[in-house]
Amino acid sequence: MSISVLPRTQASSTNSRHFAPRSLLPLETESCWKIETGVVRALSWLEDGTVVTLGLWGAGEIVGKALAQIDPYQLECLTKVEATRLETDNWLQTQSALLAHIQQAGELTLIRSHRRVDMMLLKLLNWLGKKFGRQVEQGQLIDLRLTHQDIADMLGSTRVTITRTLNQLEQQGLIRRLSLQRIVLQEEEVWHYEI
Repeated sequence: MSISVLPRTQASSTNSRHFAPRSLLPLETESCWKIETGVVRALSWLEDGTVVTLGLWGAGEIVGKALAQIDPYQLECLTKVEATRLETDNWLQTQSALLAHIQQAGELTLIRSHRRVDMMLLKLLNWLGKKFGRQVEQGQLIDLRLTHQDIADMLGSTRVTITRTLNQLEQQGLIRRLSLQRIVLQEEEVWHYEI
């Protein structure tokens, strides 16, 4: 199956919408969302209320209830988001979209498989840096405003444990925390730490 996404110039302007940080993308069975700008988190939760992050999606990626047979399911905007609504009869790109979802699920499963929280956290920060970061003089800037609770939800940990582990990683010089919940990953030292 091949991708046939309408180019942005051909998409109806009524299909493109803007969403505020921490707002939810509407879930409709007859459509998906193509993220134009920003970052969206797919999530679910267990019976006890534990939040489970299923994936993080950025510009050019497609998200929607049609791609996840999980209930409950939500799409939360982590940043300001512009997204274009794609009707299911207009998008035959399920193969690429599904492959991206499967790949990300595998990557996050592998990250969560580490036994030590510090390794899980370093792997997650490295993954976030590759997916959403940019190179700066000091390392890889993860310019994504994730709370300690967001990170805990992604790793199946607690906010207190993540806060403590971030403090330890910063003391070891593996990361540097900046204002507005941004992190610089000191790449060279991370590889040394992983060996």
